[in-house]
Amino acid sequence: MNEINLRLASLREVMKREHLAAFIFPSTDAHQSEYVADHWLGRAWISGFNGSAGTAVVTMNSAALWTDSRYFLAAEEQLSGTEFQLMKLKIPGTPTIAEWLGKELADVASPEVGLDGMVNSYSMTSALISDLRKEGGITLRTNFDPLKEIWKNRPAIPENPVEIQPMDFAGETAVSKIVRVRKALRGVHADGMLVSALDDIAWTLNLRGTDVHCNPVFVSYLLIASDKVSLFVDEAKLTGEIRAYLQEAGISVYNYNKVEEGLKQYAEYNILLDGNETSYHLWKTVKCQEIISQNSPIPAMKAVKSEAEIAGYRRAMVRDGVAMVKFLKWLLPAVEAGGETEISIDKKLTALRAEQDLFRDISFDTIAGYQEHGAIVHYEASPETDMPLKPEGLLLLDSGAQYQDATTDLTRTIALGPVTDEMKHIYTLVLKGHIQLELAKFPDGASGTQLDALARECMWREGLNFLHGTGHGVGSYLNVHEGPHQVRMEYMPAPLRAGMTLTDEPGLYLAGKFGVRIENTVLIQDYKETEFGKFLQIESLTLCPIDTTPIDVEMLLPEEIAWLNDYHAEVYARLAPHLDEEEKKWLKNATKAIK
Repeated sequence: MNEINLRLASLREVMKREHLAAFIFPSTDAHQSEYVADHWLGRAWISGFNGSAGTAVVTMNSAALWTDSRYFLAAEEQLSGTEFQLMKLKIPGTPTIAEWLGKELADVASPEVGLDGMVNSYSMTSALISDLRKEGGITLRTNFDPLKEIWKNRPAIPENPVEIQPMDFAGETAVSKIVRVRKALRGVHADGMLVSALDDIAWTLNLRGTDVHCNPVFVSYLLIASDKVSLFVDEAKLTGEIRAYLQEAGISVYNYNKVEEGLKQYAEYNILLDGNETSYHLWKTVKCQEIISQNSPIPAMKAVKSEAEIAGYRRAMVRDGVAMVKFLKWLLPAVEAGGETEISIDKKLTALRAEQDLFRDISFDTIAGYQEHGAIVHYEASPETDMPLKPEGLLLLDSGAQYQDATTDLTRTIALGPVTDEMKHIYTLVLKGHIQLELAKFPDGASGTQLDALARECMWREGLNFLHGTGHGVGSYLNVHEGPHQVRMEYMPAPLRAGMTLTDEPGLYLAGKFGVRIENTVLIQDYKETEFGKFLQIESLTLCPIDTTPIDVEMLLPEEIAWLNDYHAEVYARLAPHLDEEEKKWLKNATKAIK
C-alpha cells in the first residue's frame, strides 16, 4: 500500500470513530490564503497533489479531488496510483462536491460530513451547508480537524521574525492607512472589522515576514475597532524594534491564539466581516449585535499603488531585467553545450536574481516547461520529471522575484533552436493577444472582464482558447497574486483604476506538444479626459526582450509591430546602462526592430 493510501486508512479509522461519512480538505489556511505555510498543507498531505488550488474529499469507500485547468495534467500525474479521482472544475459533466457526495452517500443513513471550520471560509461553508442539505439532508460538522491526530510530523505554525517595510518603499504610514480604513468602515456604517488576509495585514501595518514560501507575510489577525487596533500574533516574532514601532502606532499586541477571545470581548455594536476571508469558526465566534457582511475595503486600497511603490516597481524591474538579460544571453550557448535541464536553468536564473540589490526571494516557484511540459500550465519540474533541454523547440519560462521595493512576474517563451511552423503560428497568436491588451485604452472603472476579449479575439477566430485568467494584480513586495481586480473571461466586477498593477499573460497550450505564454507586469495609468469621461491606458513595467525568432511577422498588424519595436527600444534604453559591453551587444541584437 502506498503512502497516500496508508494516510487514507488512518483517516477512515478516525472518521469511523467520529461517525463521519466523509471529510473535506481545502487548500486554504486559517486566513484563506492562496499559498499557505507548511502547517496548513493538509490537502496536499492527504492526497499527494501539491498544486496551490484544489479540494480533496474522502468518504469511507472513495476519494476525489477538484482542481482547475491550470493543474489538470499535473494532478493526473500526482494522483496516479492513489484512490483519488480527478474532478475537472468548469468542465461539462463534472459534479460539484455536494452533488458527488449526494451520490456517494446515497445509501448512508443520516450522513454527516466533516470539515475544519477554522480553515474554511464562512461564505464557502455556508453555501456548502445549503447544498448538502439539498442532497438528501446531509449535515455538516465544522468543529473537528482529523489532521491533529493522523499527521504525526505536522510542521508547526512558523515563528519567523517580522520586519518593517521602510517608508521609502511603502509611501504611507500605517497610522494613515488605518485612518483610511476607518473612513471606509464609516461609509458602510461599520464600527470595526476583523482582518484575516495576511497580505492585507502586512500592507496595513507596513510589516513583512517570511512565514509563507515566496510570500513576505506573517501569520496574524488584525482587529480594528473605532478606538483601538489589536494585532494577534505569536509574540516570539516581535523584536524590541517591532514592539516599539507598533506601540508608537497605537497598536496593541496579543497572542495569536487569543483572537477568539478578542472577538468575544469586542465591545462595538457591529463589525464588518468579509465572508470570503473570514473562517466559518471565527465568524460564529463573534458576539456583538450585528455582523455587516461585506467585502473588506483593504484590497481595493492596496491595489492602487502609492507613488513610492510605483517608483519601487520601476527600480526593481531594471534589476530584474538585468538578471533576465544575463540569463538569456547565457541560455542558448549553455543548451548547445549540453547538460542543462529544467531544474538547472531555474537554479541559474535564481542565482542571477540573487546577485541584484534588495533581492529577498523568488515570488513563486519557477515554471520551466520544455516542449510538452510547457503545455502544463502550472508545471513545476521535479527530479522525476526534470527534462534535459535540447537546441530545438520551445521553452516556457514563467518566473519572478521578491525585491524589497517590488514584486516581479514575467513569462517568456524561448526558441532553443529550430521550431515548427505550428509553433510559430501559436507563438504569434499569443504575442498578438499580449500586444492587443497592452494597446488597450478604456474608461476609468471598466472591469477586467470587459478587456479580456482583447487578448483572446485572434485566438477565438481559430477556435483556440486558454482557460486561465489573462491578468491578475501584483503586490508591492507582497503576494504575486493580488486582487480584487483581474482580467479574465468570468465576470469580475472590480473596477480598474490608475495606479493598479496587473499582469498581461495570454497563452495557448497544446497537450503533449508545447505551450506558449508571454507575460509582462504592467501599470494602469491615466490616458485622457474627454466629454465622455476619464480614460486609462497600460504601461509595461517589465523590461525583458521578447523572443522574435518564433514570430510569423506576416500575422502581425502594423500597430502590433510598432508596439513591439517601441517596447524593445525602451528595454534597451533602460537596461543598457547597467550591462557590460558583451551584454549590451547581445541585448542590442535581441531588441532590434522587426519589419
